[in-house]
Amino acid sequence: MEIMGTPQQGPAGRKRLPNRERPTAEDDALNQIAREAEARLAAKRAARAEAREIRMKELERQQKEIYQVQKKYYGLDTKFGDIEQWMEDSERYTRKSRRNPSASDEDERMSVGSRGSLRASLYDENFNSGNRRYSASSSRPPSEYSCYLGSGSRASSRASSARASPVVEERPEKDFEKGVRTVSSLSAATLASLGGTSSRRGSGDTSISVDTEASIREIKDINELKDQIQDVEGKYMQGLKEMKDSLAEVEEKYKKAMVSNAQLDNEKTNFMYQVDTLKDALLELEEQLAESRRQYEEKSKDFEREKHAHSILQFQFMEVKEALKQREELLAEIRQLQQKQEGYVREMSDLQETIEWKEKKIGALERQKEFFDSIRSERDDLREEVVVLKEQLKQHGIIPHSGVTTNGETFTSLDNDGRSSPSKIVPGSSHVPNVAGDGTLDIRLKKLVDERETLLEQIKKLKAQLEENQNNKMQNLHLEDGVLENGTEMHVIDLQRDANRQISDLKFKLAKSEQEITALEQNVLRLESQVSRYKTAAENAERIEDELKAEKRKLQRELRSALDKTEELEVSNGHLIKRLEKMKANRNALLSQQ
Repeated sequence: MEIMGTPQQGPAGRKRLPNRERPTAEDDALNQIAREAEARLAAKRAARAEAREIRMKELERQQKEIYQVQKKYYGLDTKFGDIEQWMEDSERYTRKSRRNPSASDEDERMSVGSRGSLRASLYDENFNSGNRRYSASSSRPPSEYSCYLGSGSRASSRASSARASPVVEERPEKDFEKGVRTVSSLSAATLASLGGTSSRRGSGDTSISVDTEASIREIKDINELKDQIQDVEGKYMQGLKEMKDSLAEVEEKYKKAMVSNAQLDNEKTNFMYQVDTLKDALLELEEQLAESRRQYEEKSKDFEREKHAHSILQFQFMEVKEALKQREELLAEIRQLQQKQEGYVREMSDLQETIEWKEKKIGALERQKEFFDSIRSERDDLREEVVVLKEQLKQHGIIPHSGVTTNGETFTSLDNDGRSSPSKIVPGSSHVPNVAGDGTLDIRLKKLVDERETLLEQIKKLKAQLEENQNNKMQNLHLEDGVLENGTEMHVIDLQRDANRQISDLKFKLAKSEQEITALEQNVLRLESQVSRYKTAAENAERIEDELKAEKRKLQRELRSALDKTEELEVSNGHLIKRLEKMKANRNALLSQQ
């Protein structure tokens, strides 16, 4: 039997939101779940189709039972079957009588009992042939009366096949009308033939008047039966027509109901599938929403931690920045100290040069002192000679000219006539104050050389005076040379003392500057190590800051994407809830209509 209203095929797969970031394993799992759901839905559809087929068979069986009950209640099987058989026998008998007129003459001479027995035999034969024909008609197309008085199975099969081919519904009506017309024409022909034969029999032979009366009675009975048959046929046709109309209406309603039921079943299946799909999508969206919220909380916590770490690193960065600033200041101080050190080095080099020059000068002075010592020794010898000569002159009565010697003593020189000549003064006596007041060694050396020459000249003069004035006694001249001698030695001592004091001061300054230089070098090394350490810390801090900034940007992007996904999921969740409420409302409306 054909199943009406085949359910529509559901969607090939789930309509999911596009998610390109979902891994392939999850897609495979979801596709597997979708295939399993589709397989379950297909099994449900097959079960529903099988149940529908069972219901259709049960309805056909009920229709057959109702039809059988109606036939038994109205007695249509026996009554109309006998009438049809009698009509077929009558028609067959008239055909035989037309074909064999001799047989008809013999029939006229036959008695009523023989004709009745012959008719009974023919009736039985025709009834058997009719039964055979009826049994064979189950494998052939329906003809005449069997088309509208068939079994319940044919009616149910016609009703069930009417939805496949609507043209088949018109054939039973045409066959029925054709059968009725055939029965009417056969009955009329049969009656005419019977009437004709009876008239011929009445005109030919008066011996069969009883048969004629019997045939007339039979004709009357036949007419009565014909009237009854027509009445029954009319009632039956009317009832059949009404039944047919009601059956057509019922079949149409049943067809529409089955179609609507199938459509509703299909819609219900589709709606159930959509509800399951939407439930799965809703669950998936809820899971994604929960996962997104969890990820959002984790990202927020990570962001807070990174923010705290960023604040710490920023504080460390400020400290490192201050340290770098101090480093720059220390480097500036180091540069200033280096400049001072260079100045001190230059001063030390200058002092060393001056010390070397002083040492050289001291060496020269020592050499000059040795030279002066030799000159002093010679001078002392010359003085002693002068004293001796003066004494000799005094012994001889010669008074020498008074004058100031090189050592500051005064003496007098004598003329030839014994008078003193005060104008003759030793030329070197005027140089004594200058020698004492002068401070440069060259001038002193030159003066000493000049003094030596003057002394030599004076010795020569004294020798000449001694030779000229042998008789004059010269007085011992006490030359006071202590001024020159003492002044020169004190000046040299002062110079040595000043030089020693300057040397000690310069050595102390040099040691102090060396200590400061070593301390500054240690500070420079320490500051350089601190600078390198701060530099590495600053580089690490900058690198960590860059990484934190990149991580912060990444977290912000992920946060924005998570918020966008959350908004999309909320919007899609709202749409799904609205669709689910709409589907529930439609389902409630359909249930209320049913």
